[in-house]
Amino acid sequence: MSIIVSIMLFFGSIKPTEALPGLIQKGKASFYSKKFNGRKTAYGERVSSDALEGAHRSFPHNTLVEVTNLTNNRSVIVRINDRGPFARGRVIDLTHAAARAIGMVSQGVATVSLRVVGKGRAFVAMTPSPFDIPANYQPQLEPVL
Repeated sequence: MSIIVSIMLFFGSIKPTEALPGLIQKGKASFYSKKFNGRKTAYGERVSSDALEGAHRSFPHNTLVEVTNLTNNRSVIVRINDRGPFARGRVIDLTHAAARAIGMVSQGVATVSLRVVGKGRAFVAMTPSPFDIPANYQPQLEPVL
């Protein structure tokens, strides 16, 4: 019984890994095929070829990463919102917009460096609350008789 409690306490104290700002990784980058546009990512978001997003095997969701094409030194900051790439030898998959921003669309694969710049925020599509409008904060008073 004490072994089970010890194991539970050990695994309960482990915190999820976070990408350290400034961490640099080098390797090959590719970009999503157009057939993935609109499909769900590993985190349930939809892939948009117009967004500056990417997939990484180990960086946490919403990590902001500066991707620099080492051939032409063009950079873009992308938000990690998927897991991958699953092709051997690749470190990141980018959306078409991010690949276009660093000038790698014609090559298909580019040698890049990745630098973690921070943690982004989750983008959630919500309907506006009635309390988003300041006039709705006003209490509705009724006369007391």
